[in-house]
Amino acid sequence: MNWPVFFTRLGSAIIFAIIMMLGLLYSHPMAIFILALLIQFLCIREFFGLVGKIFPDQHFPGWLMWFTQVAGVLVVLSVPMLITTPGYAFILMLCPILILLCTILDKKTALVAGFAAITGLLYIALPMAFLVTLRGINWVIPLALILMIWMNDTMAYIVGSFIGKTPFSPISPKKTWEGTAGGALLTIAGAAVWGYYAPFKQYDMTDWMVLALCAAVAGTAGDLLESKLKRLAGIKDSGNIMPGHGGALDRFDSLLVTLPFAFCYAVLFMIN
Repeated sequence: MNWPVFFTRLGSAIIFAIIMMLGLLYSHPMAIFILALLIQFLCIREFFGLVGKIFPDQHFPGWLMWFTQVAGVLVVLSVPMLITTPGYAFILMLCPILILLCTILDKKTALVAGFAAITGLLYIALPMAFLVTLRGINWVIPLALILMIWMNDTMAYIVGSFIGKTPFSPISPKKTWEGTAGGALLTIAGAAVWGYYAPFKQYDMTDWMVLALCAAVAGTAGDLLESKLKRLAGIKDSGNIMPGHGGALDRFDSLLVTLPFAFCYAVLFMIN
């Protein structure tokens, strides 16, 4: 074993876990906003790096990434308000319209860059807004969701290492059907055990199992999506913010795609 690499990865993972837990568990309402905005900032920056490599012949104005960051902040701040104040929806409609207008009217038209920026808002900022909203509903929901994603990744890796033989997708050759199915089943089973013994009786076992299903299926899809983007860009990692682990998009790819599905279920079926 390469011990220096192991300890580098371990140290990064510990710091990452501490930051996530502080943002999710600290009682002050600004903690989750700071966490969401930090994740958004890092992921949008890396996303623009990816799309710039995917579309090297297209014009990407230097101001666009920062404009998108500001629009993302507005999205993260406004979506949690929609549950009580629907009027904030106009902000969500205004952001993509402004991006399209500004990129079309730029001295050198950047329509592809404009659509890429809107995609970044949908792919990154909107899920972060859902994370904040879920934290406002009940802190245990986003915490459980993140733990389920981690469990699914870990169990899929372990099962795939032992019995994995059938490739799951050419996008990610290391994934196998056996590992993917094993990770999903074990995650759902773990959620059932949690639902049975958990003290949060306002939610039943089915709720936690559905969230686990979202984490397993949508989380795997999110991992494949980011792998596809990296393949198109011709890079191995989206960034190097976490030594030994890659970039922010590498760490949050599963969460970004899982959150919209989990949010829809929670709002429809878990809010009394």
